[in-house]
Amino acid sequence: MRPAKLKVGLVQQAVADNDKATNWNKSAEQIAKLAAEGCECILLQELHSTLYFCQQEDTDAFDLAEPIPGPATDFFGELAEKHNIVLVTSLFEKRGSGLYHNTAVVFDRSKEIAGKYRKMHIPDDPGFYEKFYFTPGDMGFTPIETSVGKLGVLVCWDQWYPEAARLMAMAGADLLFYPTAIGWDLTDTEEERTRQHGAWETIQRSHAVANSVPVIVANRTGFEASPVEGDPGIQFWGQSFIAGPQGEILAKAEAEGETTLSVELDMERTEQVKRIWPYFRDRRIDAYDELTKRWRD
Repeated sequence: MRPAKLKVGLVQQAVADNDKATNWNKSAEQIAKLAAEGCECILLQELHSTLYFCQQEDTDAFDLAEPIPGPATDFFGELAEKHNIVLVTSLFEKRGSGLYHNTAVVFDRSKEIAGKYRKMHIPDDPGFYEKFYFTPGDMGFTPIETSVGKLGVLVCWDQWYPEAARLMAMAGADLLFYPTAIGWDLTDTEEERTRQHGAWETIQRSHAVANSVPVIVANRTGFEASPVEGDPGIQFWGQSFIAGPQGEILAKAEAEGETTLSVELDMERTEQVKRIWPYFRDRRIDAYDELTKRWRD
């Protein structure tokens, strides 16, 4: 049964190097803090084990990947069991030789893996060369069943697609989670940076509105230099947030600085919002068939 009240938390973290043990232990400290505050469900940011290696195309970076299950799932599974929490992590998965995914793994108060989601939408932009590393997900948009409800877990670039959020909600997701690693190109103007961040926050809040579910977003913070000479690197813009089922901001982090957020969600209110704003009732599914086309030529 979904609880009437659910305290959720997230960790906004900076990453200084590829020392996984150091980064995991930093996450563990913040997870312990949130658990002590009463959080039953905690989200970590995208690819929290290492630097964001996708700033260049480098075959050596595949050495950072690991199998699932593996050392990372062992570590975080033990934390979920120790603190009696639902924990959403984000890992660079080595599925097989030459086959890799950007994968979220969920634990439900246990060392055992409750479920996983492989990132479906893969970007390829300057400084974000993810298509070089990640095979698109093949698990579809299926919420993960946990003791606190059905979790619709999506990853970063997925956050721009209303179709992904809708399909999770249509399958009964009680909440949407977005582990994220996004930031500014330092060559952009302040005005452009403001527009980009505004669009990022707005689209995710709109998923909350359109589907009448809370949205939890954990983004990394800090500057990570590019390994490519002459490239400006990425200033990750932090500003992680938790929004309610009408898109209202319930908690928001600053752009800079490692921090945590926690909010007690009224899950019964989500049901009331769906009754007052019955978007699912009024959807014209008889008229949407062309949405499965690439373009309406």
